[in-house]
Amino acid sequence: MLGWALTFLVVAIIAAALGFGGIAGASAGIAKILFFVFLVLFVVAMIARAVRGKPPV
Repeated sequence: MLGWALTFLVVAIIAAALGFGGIAGASAGIAKILFFVFLVLFVVAMIARAVRGKPPV
C-alpha cells in the first residue's frame, strides 16, 4: 500500500510539473489518503504484535 501511495505521489509531482492541476491535485489526494491508511494499519499491527507478547522488531 505504501508503494501505491508513492506511485500516486510521483504521478502528482509529474502532473504538477507539466501543468495538469486537476490530475496533480487528485493524485496528491489519493497518495495522502493511502499514506494515512498505511500508517493506521502499521500502528494496529504493532499494537497487535505487542499484545500477543512478541517484542517489536
